[in-house]
Amino acid sequence: MSLIETNQHDNHAESKSSPLGGVRGGCISIKSPATVANLVCGFDILGMALNEPYDIMKLKLIDEPNVMIINKDNYNLPTEAEKNVAGVVLLEIIKHNNNSFGFEVEIEKRIKPGSGLGSSSASAAGAAVGANLLLNNQYNNDELVQFAMFGEKLASGVKHADNIAPCILGGVTLIRSIHPLDIVQLNSPSLFVTVVHPQIEVKTSDARQILRKEVLLKDAIKQWGNIAGLVAGFEKGDTGLIGRSLEDVIIEPVRSILIPGFDAIKSQSKEAGALGGGISGSGPSIFMLSEDETTAKKAEAIMQQTFTELEIEYKTYVTKIAEKGVQLIS
Repeated sequence: MSLIETNQHDNHAESKSSPLGGVRGGCISIKSPATVANLVCGFDILGMALNEPYDIMKLKLIDEPNVMIINKDNYNLPTEAEKNVAGVVLLEIIKHNNNSFGFEVEIEKRIKPGSGLGSSSASAAGAAVGANLLLNNQYNNDELVQFAMFGEKLASGVKHADNIAPCILGGVTLIRSIHPLDIVQLNSPSLFVTVVHPQIEVKTSDARQILRKEVLLKDAIKQWGNIAGLVAGFEKGDTGLIGRSLEDVIIEPVRSILIPGFDAIKSQSKEAGALGGGISGSGPSIFMLSEDETTAKKAEAIMQQTFTELEIEYKTYVTKIAEKGVQLIS
């Protein structure tokens, strides 16, 4: 029986082997990119990969059917496999192979946990892709996403793929369905992405709990139009349509109250020429899309000034949409 149910008709994410090539045995190093989930109006269904920041992971096969985790950073994440998002992914792969081997994994996190930039997804997706490379590309991309979602369930309590899919596949992805899994890779124009990560904490689980359980039909209709417009904008390379569609009438109005300075950053960045943007995942990071680097830098300056005035420490990035997801580096 197949590991997962997948849509076989037009699944752009499916492939029988990874373009990275198999490297059975030995030790490999990969980089796993940060991601922006939701893309404002696409709650749990849209996501994109970033060139920066990214995590570095080293994996190797071991004889014992267990997972050894070595942290190469100062975040003090659990080293017990059952409590680590990369660990639970690797345990599932071991179980799927009749406990015939195990893994040792070193993780250097450059994507800060709790940043809203897909830190848990980077670990989970990196573990899935890295393990698959060591196993001669035994699994296709849909199966890798399904494995990696075990890590997301540990992190947030929910199996969602809006960070996982772009982290593995790169670019911009649409999660049309989870059951059965149906991932669509979208065209991603060459846009600049400005990100600010204020050093405050917004837990994904908390950010989900405050959401409304029911939505007015008029709001749902507006949201559907924005999602369709955003997807069409990416497919057509229509930056004007992308900008008009980066509007959320359901999630963002609720979650933005958890992020000081959000409204000012969004309005001022758009006035400076940015196409638009919003909360990255559940926050607290904020992202803005721009057509050129000059505008992206203006958005960065606005972000820096806002959080400086609020006396909140922050980290900013000016980067681009990543064409590739998890990549082999050695």
